[in-house]
Amino acid sequence: MDADRARELLTRERERIQNALRRHGHEPTNELTTEESPADLATDLYIDELDEGLEGDLRDQLAAVERAEARLADGTYGLSIESGEPIPDERLEAFPTAERTVAEEQRLGR
Repeated sequence: MDADRARELLTRERERIQNALRRHGHEPTNELTTEESPADLATDLYIDELDEGLEGDLRDQLAAVERAEARLADGTYGLSIESGEPIPDERLEAFPTAERTVAEEQRLGR
């Protein structure tokens, strides 16, 4: 894949993730009032835990973008980190942070 196209895809992916992180987040008040029912408290707790999980996933995705950018800088972008085999451009278009070929990912059970 052309380095300029890879850079464009990774920039878009970074922006998507950063926008999601900015939009994301249920802000807990951590204030209990006598008017809150146990159901409301349970809902708030559920939403807080869900948000933490989603934020963690987004941060993992951002780390994958950073790894891909590092591979682009050192000339190994588009090559499997496992075997060195080329990753097809079609896969990189759909999944710009791909680190392995589809076959290698399937073997890993992902």
